[in-house]
Amino acid sequence: MTGPRLANKTAVVTGATAGIGLAIARRLAAEGAFTYLTGRREPQLDQAVASIGANVAGVRADSASPADLDELYARIAADHRRLDVLVASAADGGTATLEQTSAKHLDSVFGTNVTGTVFTVQKALPLLNDGASVILIGSVAADGGNQGYGAYAASKAAVRSFARTWASELSGRGIRVNVITPGVVDTPGLAASAPVPVAQLRAAMAASIPLGRVADPAEIASVALFLASGDSSYITGTSIYADGGQRQV
Repeated sequence: MTGPRLANKTAVVTGATAGIGLAIARRLAAEGAFTYLTGRREPQLDQAVASIGANVAGVRADSASPADLDELYARIAADHRRLDVLVASAADGGTATLEQTSAKHLDSVFGTNVTGTVFTVQKALPLLNDGASVILIGSVAADGGNQGYGAYAASKAAVRSFARTWASELSGRGIRVNVITPGVVDTPGLAASAPVPVAQLRAAMAASIPLGRVADPAEIASVALFLASGDSSYITGTSIYADGGQRQV
């Protein structure tokens, strides 16, 4: 019988108070990694940590704030830990057509999804062990032209591009950088953005997905576990689509 796949490892998951980030943090902790969760809101962060229970710690941090990221990594260093897994999951959505796009909207989306991702990884470099796994969260939105998602799609295309470059730049240390590209996932954010009852929205979206349903966040977490573990030791610079075939067939 094998033990936990991430025993004696340390992980960080940003944006881990709900949805995909929380599911990933829960899975990594369950597989033995001591996991630091971050989020902007203290009450939700405390709830997320409590829901996992063991092998976790919460650090309030806004990924769009370089100062907050400095405090996050200072905390990890003070705990005498180094990082084996880094998951940049924090993201900002929102919709706006070209006519509706404002500087505030662009700053919000790109501040978290692009600038925040860059500094989440850059500031972690001194703590990343050689051979560590860096996992970025993309989106199938980057491959399409859905109305109203211009800024979000562009930000996720940037994430995909950075992964390729960083995989090259960090290869000398054996650090792997990959992207998970989810399709539609049943998260609180999906429900909050629904212009119709969420069950109706799920059904409408499922109709365009070959597997006929939206994803559970735990299914995305399974992909993250694969990329975090030695099972993906020869995979870097790629994007793994977990989209039910939405962009594949």
